[in-house]
Amino acid sequence: MSKRLLNRRLPLALALAAALPLAAHADDQGHDHQPKDLSGVEVKATPLVGTAEDLVRPVEVLAGEKLDRVKSNSLGETVGKLPGVQSSYFGPGVGRPIVRGFDGARVQVLSDGLGSGDVSTVSVDHAVSIEPFLADQIEVLKGPATLLYGSGAIGGAVNVIDGRIPEAVTDEPLQGRAELRGNTVNDERTGMFRMDGTSASGNFVFHADALHRETGDYDIPGYPESRRLMEEEGETPDPSTKGTLPNSFVRTDSGALGVSWIGDRGFLGVGASLFDTRYGVPAGAHEHGDDHAHEGEEEEAHEEEGPVTIGMTQHRYEVRGGLDDFGAFKSLRAKVARTEYTHTEYEGEETGTVFDNTSTEARVELVHKPLFGWDGAVGVQWGKRDFEAIGEEAFVPASKGNDAGLFWLGQRDFGPVKTEVGARVDRNKIDVNEAEAIGPDRDFHTTSLSAAFKWDINEAFHLSFGLDRAQRAPTAEELYSNGVHVATSSIELGSPLMDEETANRAEIGLHWHGGPFKASASIYHVKYDDFIYLADTGVVEDGNPVRLWTQDDARFNGAEAEVNWNFADNDSGLWNLRVFGDMVRAELTGSGTREVAFAVPHGDHSHDYTAELARGGNLPRIAPHRVGGEVSWELGNWRASLGATRYAKQDDVATYETPTPGYTLVDAHVAWHQDTAHGNAWEVFLDGSNLLDEEARVHTSFLKDVAPLPGRGVAFGVRAFF
Repeated sequence: MSKRLLNRRLPLALALAAALPLAAHADDQGHDHQPKDLSGVEVKATPLVGTAEDLVRPVEVLAGEKLDRVKSNSLGETVGKLPGVQSSYFGPGVGRPIVRGFDGARVQVLSDGLGSGDVSTVSVDHAVSIEPFLADQIEVLKGPATLLYGSGAIGGAVNVIDGRIPEAVTDEPLQGRAELRGNTVNDERTGMFRMDGTSASGNFVFHADALHRETGDYDIPGYPESRRLMEEEGETPDPSTKGTLPNSFVRTDSGALGVSWIGDRGFLGVGASLFDTRYGVPAGAHEHGDDHAHEGEEEEAHEEEGPVTIGMTQHRYEVRGGLDDFGAFKSLRAKVARTEYTHTEYEGEETGTVFDNTSTEARVELVHKPLFGWDGAVGVQWGKRDFEAIGEEAFVPASKGNDAGLFWLGQRDFGPVKTEVGARVDRNKIDVNEAEAIGPDRDFHTTSLSAAFKWDINEAFHLSFGLDRAQRAPTAEELYSNGVHVATSSIELGSPLMDEETANRAEIGLHWHGGPFKASASIYHVKYDDFIYLADTGVVEDGNPVRLWTQDDARFNGAEAEVNWNFADNDSGLWNLRVFGDMVRAELTGSGTREVAFAVPHGDHSHDYTAELARGGNLPRIAPHRVGGEVSWELGNWRASLGATRYAKQDDVATYETPTPGYTLVDAHVAWHQDTAHGNAWEVFLDGSNLLDEEARVHTSFLKDVAPLPGRGVAFGVRAFF
């Protein structure tokens, strides 16, 4: 899809956003009403009310101006500059959060407390079905969140609050926001709007939002292929490929409608939403050997396939309700969501593989009144998933999953020490199609326990300590994969008899604030028993490396820190310096090697192999260390910032994995904000990214050698708050 075609028409959402009347007053979601210090924002991911500063567990929050400044096409990139958080990368259409080195099935992505319902954990080229531009608030729970959200949150959780089902009346009869933006690096054209309003009776509240985005292939500083890859393959750069990453376009539409009845003690609401996206997969990602091609025909077959694009559509329907102050309980919150998801991979004009996923998830939380001095909440969570992959390149069999969990979370103050404890039990059952699967159905029982403490040594200095024992059941992909995974150009083999993995975490955190200075730091250690990972066996079949899902003991050691200093507040404006850094080391803890036997499917039969897997050494695709800084300024209607983040070279690599050079990304932001006489507000902004136009390749990406990050770009646009 060419840039000229993408720019040929004005999207409907842009026209609607530009035509919105600005007749109402600014709301609490408006830009100028959001607190600049987000430590005081209430966190919605936990049933026990608290702010980011009050909670014992480590949590990061994005909202207001700070969220506006970092919003991106993908959720991972949006949260990727928070301490301890980075993003995966599979082209601009795909970016999943990586929390403290954990990603995929270990980081749960939530839409206001319920799973996103997509299949982004099945393959690295599958996008998350949540649109960051429509979010009011994004919360990142760092460390195991299994207590609240079960097996899939053993490494953390990212909760996106979008307010699509209102839970309270609005401050004004009609309020909302709109935005139009473009970007020079990819000819982006994005428009979005949202409206919330309350009926004259004050009992009915409605919500509506819509977004449309179109981008072309993005600019890059050099060539798509890395120098290392070209030297390894004996190739010379093709001048015609310089400066643009082919097939990196994105087109996204999203929208939702919701309505709620609000009473004196509770609410009941319903909502429906759509997420539809089509994006290109950069060349080289889906190349693989052909099991049936003869010599001399394979190249011709690939040429006929054409570029790979992915079309993804999800319909989501939700019901939510709440009741306050009844009997022994402070509140009841119940929610249920059903998602219908289809994901189609096209090779040129031909349909390759189709992924269908239908899921239903329900959650009930009861917050009880103090019991033996403890405030607490009991919750039940249930989910059902029906997954099917259809096509010659479907490497995972059809499966049905049923999950159920019961948890209790309590907290109590003992003088200056705030204590939080909790426990959860889950059952995870996977039923597979016997004709397709390489192993039997599985049934897992997991238990998670947690204790955390926060000691307010004085008003300025706080010490926190946390201990967790969390368990995760293997996913269907880890158990039953058995074929060519075209996204990673490899053959993936599951291990159907794997056990649950168990993580034991200890963490110490420090927080200090005094006057204009605030600092926080934490160190953590996670010891894994039976850690599940994708090991490269060293075997190559039909040009594809063979990778095996397997288990061994592992450990993660990491640290992160952040400092904020308002170093000047005078006639020249308010000046702030932010510095942050994070690091993580992930290793297998054994010694020597172990021999594994496996069979690789080949047409209607299979080839048997054995391989020696190291029991020690580095784990693959671990995010590199980094350090960053930013100077920001505010004066009157103006605000601006200049920042840089240095990503270190990653040479702590696993067997058969290659190092990745370091790089520095420089960004700058400037905005002018104007309040109107009617209580509305306008904002014009410019956001520059990768201003040094540096070649940057993400170590966590399977595409690092064929798809660098975008080059220098300037985003520009206007926001309206009404």
